[in-house]
Amino acid sequence: MSNTSLQHGSAYVNGVRLHYVTQGTGKLVILLHGFPEFWYSWRHQIPALAEHFQVVAPDMRGYNESDKPAGVANYRLDLLTADVMGLIRAFGEERALIIGHDWGGGVAWTFAADYPQATERLIVLNCPHPDALQKQLRSNFRQLRRSWYMFFFQIPWLPEALFRLNRRRFVEQAFRGMAIRKEAFPDEDLQRYVEASAKPGALTAAINYYRAMFRDFLRRGERKFAKIACPTLLIWGEEDVALGKELTYNMEPYFTDRFEIKYIPRCSHWVQQEQPELVNQYMLEFLADLTTR
Repeated sequence: MSNTSLQHGSAYVNGVRLHYVTQGTGKLVILLHGFPEFWYSWRHQIPALAEHFQVVAPDMRGYNESDKPAGVANYRLDLLTADVMGLIRAFGEERALIIGHDWGGGVAWTFAADYPQATERLIVLNCPHPDALQKQLRSNFRQLRRSWYMFFFQIPWLPEALFRLNRRRFVEQAFRGMAIRKEAFPDEDLQRYVEASAKPGALTAAINYYRAMFRDFLRRGERKFAKIACPTLLIWGEEDVALGKELTYNMEPYFTDRFEIKYIPRCSHWVQQEQPELVNQYMLEFLADLTTR
């Protein structure tokens, strides 16, 4: 175990206050969670990575204890990546190892493309490269059908109203309902997610990520992403009901440096919570040359 305990703190970056947890010393690692999560989704990875690095897992803007600015425009992708850069600088650094899952993975991909000088390594879990997702949504009806929730979230106020009718059921279906290993989500962990989603403004803020993404697409059309210029690892639970495995095929043209992919069979979208030991193993193997102790 790391010789430092888990610590909570806040950083004021890019006009918002971000709550985070941190543990360990060494090179900086930023962990970016997805929807509908918060820093707690990395509970199995933080101590393992903290054996070798300083790990920082924020509640991304709009989630849990972090600020929740009103309005869809406050959840644009360029603001989310600027939050990450601000967090890196708040810890006295100019670059970091970036790890993201789900929406955090989308931010991680974009950050690596837009801030190559600040991205030492990139690890993404069950989130496709944005170019791959754009292409599949145009041509793959099966993926379009899997992504129905993205379109549902564009409706004002209705998604929030439905989720509030039975918040516990929504959380249980999102996690345990999708998981292959149901026991990976005991009641006490689900309750943490229920409480986080019940914070004032949190549910709308989380859905505003999707609304901002669609508005940006309608305004600008498909975005072209710069190639990823750092070593990159993609970890993919193969039984993801929301994102098909075909989103991971033929990715080499997106990179100018080393790219690796690790598939985990019999594992859902919630890969780092459902198969934490294997995910930690793959991460530490990929980062082995950077470990400090």
